[in-house]
Amino acid sequence: MIDEADRARVVGRLLMAGAVLQMLLFFAGLARRSYLVVALPVGAGLAVVSGLAFWVGYTMAYGQWDEDAETFEEAPADPAPTPPDDPAE
Repeated sequence: MIDEADRARVVGRLLMAGAVLQMLLFFAGLARRSYLVVALPVGAGLAVVSGLAFWVGYTMAYGQWDEDAETFEEAPADPAPTPPDDPAE
């Protein structure tokens, strides 16, 4: 039976292998002067950033804001703790 630590190690190694494979394919595409190799990751990154910006804007525009938001007053500081009684007494 595989425990969680072993499974995390296997997933970590698969992620590392995928990253190496991705970089090799990227460099192979650059060597062939394929601009699609650069345009696809840039386009994907732009899509992610645009999606996040839209989501934040939508949340701000259509969120339910409380008109009478409660304000919390700062609680008074606790007095200094007293040392425990001396058990030797």
